[in-house]
Amino acid sequence: MILSLLLALAMFPQSAAPDKNAASKEDQDLERALGEAGNSPIEYSRAIERQLKKYPKSERRTEYERVLAQAAIDMRDKRRILLYGIPAIESGVRSAQLLDHVTRTLLDKEDQESNERALKYARILVDVVSDQRKAQLESKEYVPLRGRRLDETEYAIARGRTFEARALANLGRFDESVDATLKGWEICPTVENARERSRSLDKAGKSKEALAAFAEALALAGDRTGSTEPFKDRARLAELSRKASGSDSAFGEVLLAAYDRVGAIQAARDKRIKAFDPNNSARTPHEFTLSGTQGDRLDLASLKGKVVVIDFWATWCGPCRAQHPLYEQVKQRFKSDQNIVFLAVSTDESRDVVVPFLKAQKWSPQAYYEDGLATLLRVSSIPTTVILDRQGAVVSRLNGFIADRFVDMLSERIREAMQEN
Repeated sequence: MILSLLLALAMFPQSAAPDKNAASKEDQDLERALGEAGNSPIEYSRAIERQLKKYPKSERRTEYERVLAQAAIDMRDKRRILLYGIPAIESGVRSAQLLDHVTRTLLDKEDQESNERALKYARILVDVVSDQRKAQLESKEYVPLRGRRLDETEYAIARGRTFEARALANLGRFDESVDATLKGWEICPTVENARERSRSLDKAGKSKEALAAFAEALALAGDRTGSTEPFKDRARLAELSRKASGSDSAFGEVLLAAYDRVGAIQAARDKRIKAFDPNNSARTPHEFTLSGTQGDRLDLASLKGKVVVIDFWATWCGPCRAQHPLYEQVKQRFKSDQNIVFLAVSTDESRDVVVPFLKAQKWSPQAYYEDGLATLLRVSSIPTTVILDRQGAVVSRLNGFIADRFVDMLSERIREAMQEN
């Protein structure tokens, strides 16, 4: 990451500086400093720090600070994260990663100024990732693994809301803190979110609600923000239970109810993301749904009990065109067997080129887009032919083809797959 930023820094247009001679001298100093730094990220950072001190009014100042902030993140240097991250953000940098790290580092401090700034940055972070989420939901263009990307974006929104809530709580604004966590919880429930809500409710004197929120955190303990300190959780649960009901162990019903709530919320969210991307949680070929070139969709689970032959190809692939007539010969050999299905699956990044290609080549108009299946099956070159047995397991794979043997080779492997139990 640092090296890519440095490359961008080196390509900064010289014309940006009003004094060409000064810009040239600065360029020379930067090139020499980076050359002397070798391959050490620490030395790179020090070199740019010296450059920044030497040219404090540089047109590149924001870029210097952005690079230094990224280096500080990579090296987990909290002091420099704030030293360079804050001015980078104040100058207009809106990197979600930078906002996340700077906000989280500010929240480690107890003073009012740091928490007010953390609140400001947390809200900027929420706005940035919310815009990303909106764009993802509105996009009509297929993007591989888009369900997973949406999940990550929504998690980032919930994280930003949790930061916002923590800053508000540190500033003594507990009701606002609870509201912030609930907004994040609505998008993506997390352990971190529920714990923050429990803390704010407890500080606000709402013991029963605090216990319920903490119980939700425990019900979500398997998520990516889960706790690794079960003894502390047990002690905290007992403490909240005592505050809410006077008994250390009167939390059974509350905990069971939390599991019910969390289960329902997670199921609804999974359903929503699956509607956005049917293959989001697919782990086997039979769990995939492929979109077709004629506007149809194919649920591969509907092919269970049949041998499926999948031809992965692309419009730009010359060998795919050479293989196509051979593949058609194999299809003709098995055309009367209803238990064998042949699927033509395009791996083109742009879907717009596929249908015109099929028409121009006079191939069958019925084909499918890979929709992430090629990634699951680790298709790294094309043409690739994959054969699934009746249970959906991969039993054969042909990477490329041998022209004079392809028809017989593929035919034999199909027959072998038909004989599998």
